[in-house]
Amino acid sequence: MKKLKAMFNGLWCYRYLLWNLVSRDFKLKYRRSVLGVVWSVLNPLLMCLVYWAVFSSLMDMRGSGIDNFPVFLMCGQLLFNFFNEATSTSMSSVLGAASLLKKVYIPKYVFPLEKCCFAMVNCIFSFVALALVMVFTGSPIHVTVFEALYPLVTLFFFSLGVGLFLAAATVFFRDIMHIWSVFITALLYFSAIFYDPTQMTFSIGGFNMQQIIKLNPMYWYITGFRRTLMWGIPLDINMFLVCGLCALISMLVGVQMFRKTQDRFVLHI
Repeated sequence: MKKLKAMFNGLWCYRYLLWNLVSRDFKLKYRRSVLGVVWSVLNPLLMCLVYWAVFSSLMDMRGSGIDNFPVFLMCGQLLFNFFNEATSTSMSSVLGAASLLKKVYIPKYVFPLEKCCFAMVNCIFSFVALALVMVFTGSPIHVTVFEALYPLVTLFFFSLGVGLFLAAATVFFRDIMHIWSVFITALLYFSAIFYDPTQMTFSIGGFNMQQIIKLNPMYWYITGFRRTLMWGIPLDINMFLVCGLCALISMLVGVQMFRKTQDRFVLHI
């Protein structure tokens, strides 16, 4: 905990650098784009339409027990996309800043943190698409909507911890970038984005599929977000503890890995 506190205290001195890095990435992403930031809204809408067509119509995999499937799908899609973008870009953030790190001193953890912050900015813009889908489908607004912030915020710190770990490991083992892209694809189908896990009644290798899915932290973040936003169900103690503990463990492991290896980064980038 002391290491986490020291990291965030040191970050305050470099808050303007962090802001400039996020602003730079935002401008670069939409440079020479006709629609610009509108793509942050349009892209999830188009992907939702594709997923809805495939899993609801063509493959008939939506399940009879899922109400308002477009909103159900969008909630899972946005949170998973945030995790994917945050971790994938954090992974190569230190390598991408190699020329800068060799010239001046900058706390190296600023770069994975900036990528996670930028992914969160994109996610927040994408919530406009979620709001449009909710209005279009007549989804009710529940008083528990404010509780949806908890799984979202804890997911940010969970992603940051994973991003710090990957950023440090990738400096020494470039193969991790290729392995992670395969892993994130597999994780997509075990995060209960396209289906209701309560309907998964079959077993794999003697293990119930519902229990296997619950081993995935993303299941808890996505389900907690859906409960509070879609169904008006407050977070129970299990949901609250699992989301918080996963974020805490991820941060402790990520920070520990990053701090132990960062002094050797310059020799390998």
